[in-house]
Amino acid sequence: MSFSGHHVQKASKRPFPLESLLMPQVPRSNYLHFQEEKQRLQLKKFLLHRMFLVAKIPAHTDKKDIAEYYEQVFQSILKHHLGEMVTGLLLIYPTSILHILESSNGTLFRILLDYLDRERNENEFLIQGMKIIVVSHNIPTRLFMQWHVSVIKVPVMYLDDVTQSQSLEEVITEFLTQTHKLGLHLFKTVKVGTKGPGDNLHQVAPELLLPEQIIKYLCKSEEFLDPATFIQMYNNPIHVTLDSEVVWPAPTRF
Repeated sequence: MSFSGHHVQKASKRPFPLESLLMPQVPRSNYLHFQEEKQRLQLKKFLLHRMFLVAKIPAHTDKKDIAEYYEQVFQSILKHHLGEMVTGLLLIYPTSILHILESSNGTLFRILLDYLDRERNENEFLIQGMKIIVVSHNIPTRLFMQWHVSVIKVPVMYLDDVTQSQSLEEVITEFLTQTHKLGLHLFKTVKVGTKGPGDNLHQVAPELLLPEQIIKYLCKSEEFLDPATFIQMYNNPIHVTLDSEVVWPAPTRF
């Protein structure tokens, strides 16, 4: 009997196989699940796009008028496109602007339409000669958590004009590289709900600011589309009817 009791006591220390399977497991995840959860929490109801714009402004333009104009446009569009907020960055130089916008395709389309309407109906609109540098479609997430405006009050001095010695491809590469670095800097340093870098960005991160001559150079480049041409291409049908499809009599197919 003592041997049997000792055997039972020893066996009781071993967990029953079924019992070990039923024990609560620590939830584990991976990077894919993290990204999927991040996308779900954003409650994305539309595809997200990012647009890079450059334009010229008259030297006498009040910089506050530019910011107020875009804020009014955003509020007007938001009434028809609920939940499709606009984020990005507006850099106002002495005679030009650099504008990065993130939103749905319909919202970006309406922003361009409003610009064209103002340009046609106003004698001297405060934003002139706009060019679309690049549009990134279906981006996975926003680089900017809100819409920032920064006035570059103090001109930044540069040793030489890179647009005189570099090709267009090199200028565009520098343009995209610097804007991406600046966006990452703001993403890491600016808290959600704050006003952003304000008008001292040239003091906080002067090495990340693009020279204004690059923006002026891009405004003059004929390789980039203006909003009117871009919208015309946007509205054109994708399907093109070939001449062989409209000849008469119709060709016989076997």
